[in-house]
Amino acid sequence: MQFQRQQFSLKDVKPRTIDIAGDIIEKIPGFPVIYKPAMDGISLKSWLAGHQEEVNEDLNVHGAILFRGFDVPDRNAFQDVMGAFNEEFLSYKDRSSPRTEVKENLYTSTEHPADQVINMHNELSYSHTWPLRIAFYCSQEPSEKGETPVADVRKVLQRLPEKLVSVFKEKGILYRRLLQKGVGLSWQEVFQTENRTVVEQHCRAYGQEFSWTGNDRLEIRWQRPAVRTHPVTGEEIWFNHGYFFNFGALAPEIRAAFSSSDELPFNTYYGDGSPIEAEYLELIHAAYEEECVYFPWKRKDILLMDNMLVAHGRNSFKGPREINVIMMKPIRQ
Repeated sequence: MQFQRQQFSLKDVKPRTIDIAGDIIEKIPGFPVIYKPAMDGISLKSWLAGHQEEVNEDLNVHGAILFRGFDVPDRNAFQDVMGAFNEEFLSYKDRSSPRTEVKENLYTSTEHPADQVINMHNELSYSHTWPLRIAFYCSQEPSEKGETPVADVRKVLQRLPEKLVSVFKEKGILYRRLLQKGVGLSWQEVFQTENRTVVEQHCRAYGQEFSWTGNDRLEIRWQRPAVRTHPVTGEEIWFNHGYFFNFGALAPEIRAAFSSSDELPFNTYYGDGSPIEAEYLELIHAAYEEECVYFPWKRKDILLMDNMLVAHGRNSFKGPREINVIMMKPIRQ
């Protein structure tokens, strides 16, 4: 018996489009939402390029996404992955903390001593330019603690007493900084220039009062809102450095090192210059603490956040720790 073999040609194969997004990425609900690869060999950059709408929706709803288990081997690869969003990267000017620029627009996280806790804050909320998106990458996880706690500032606002919120809405916040070498940051470090004229032009452009004092010191003052409306979701948010920069938020041993609050590298007041009550500072701190969520870092983790919806901080730690930062999608107001 003779069998007839059916002739086969690649020309006869009809292309099919298969949506396997749900199969290759596992999404774990929570805060932050966790995205994990369901199989090996997934390019996070390629996946992100095709799923912007989904990622943006999760950021608008939840505020933070943790990408865990993807093959992002180093900080250069991290910067390449973030390029998938095709958003403007933000350079770190108007600085408030020491950092190293690893390469253009790629930074280390704040380089305060390991035994110090960094209070909750939204990046650059005191400034006239801040990132809507901020991403952290774990180059090296510490041996103990060192988490980056996160808190939804919509919920922080809801926890604050109505009377407190009303006062801050009415008066806003007055920020004062004394920029000098050896205590905090110098004006050269903050503004990334050696040119006083450039600094003065910046201050005038953004309505900041400034005065040069002896020993190459610069004092600046400016007002900003305490509560803002999110530009995408339309929700009210607690968005300021009012607690973070306040004298009362400093550790007692640091406060004791200054003979006068006028010598502090930064401080905050109500917008009219009156002091913020200690009771209100305690309530703000408590609201942050109640909303804080901690998770341990794992090497190659990427934490992507809506910087206006979610505040972050840093726990103390032991062992080497390197977290890298990219800021994206600047808002200028």
